[in-house]
Amino acid sequence: MNEIHKLYQQLRQRLPQLELRQDEPMSRHTTFRVGGPAALMALPRQTEELVEAVKLARAWEIPTVMVGNGSNLLVDDNGVNAFVIKTVPQYAQCHIEGENMTAEAGILLSQLANQAAQAQLTGLEFAHGIPGSLGGGVTMNAGAYGGELKQVVTQVGVLTPTGEVEEWDAQRCQFAYRHTAFSDGENLVLWAKLHLEPGDGQEIRDKMKDLAGRRREKQPLDFPSAGSTFKRPEGHFAAALIDQCGLKGLRVGGAMVSEKHAGFVVNVGGATCADILRLMDQVRERVFRDTGVELEPEVRYLK
Repeated sequence: MNEIHKLYQQLRQRLPQLELRQDEPMSRHTTFRVGGPAALMALPRQTEELVEAVKLARAWEIPTVMVGNGSNLLVDDNGVNAFVIKTVPQYAQCHIEGENMTAEAGILLSQLANQAAQAQLTGLEFAHGIPGSLGGGVTMNAGAYGGELKQVVTQVGVLTPTGEVEEWDAQRCQFAYRHTAFSDGENLVLWAKLHLEPGDGQEIRDKMKDLAGRRREKQPLDFPSAGSTFKRPEGHFAAALIDQCGLKGLRVGGAMVSEKHAGFVVNVGGATCADILRLMDQVRERVFRDTGVELEPEVRYLK
């Protein structure tokens, strides 16, 4: 009996209400719609369940991965021999007190932005169209249209590798461009506190509507993808470099460089993880050859 099966049995005994799935296809949990099975997945309803499940897994020394909406995730075709914790948006709590919001990791950034707008708080408009969760967004310091989560996050609830739950201030989180102290997956984001500013409700909604229109106009939202495939190189824009190299429409299997926005690799039908990785490699090699700029993947690869 392997350790993951032993963990499954122990979780069943210790947390009988916890939803568990064995050999769960990760293609159901990524916006790319690719990925083989996770050996074991848990979908906790409460933060306490999540913390206890991770502690048990770490006691068995089983690799543990926390995922949200899977919007920045590429999972290997062979799956992942690990314990995957999936945060579910409908279980995530959010509280607003004055100009401050406290929300659990599973809430979608779009939901969070909507709640801020309803409370007439400004500062999260940029996040309305980002398809990820708060936990994933904090982990990578998600941003769009000049805004980043580091601008509004003041504290983060953290599950440490030793099983302690701590509250870190923003400075300790080491927010940088698409990188934080959580990027290596050792410390897990449980919740975050955000400070916003009072604003005019109509102006906030108008800005969100404008950004949504710009997103629809420029991005290939009709195909599965993980958003921007590559990070922005210093002094350049990845999409412009890829377009400059004539790579729009380049295809490997079911994966294609979007003809609408060169910064996106999209699944045009039946793409595999291997297709996407090969296409990304071809793009990086061609851009480096023609421009001397080395592109770094923004999408997280899990195997």
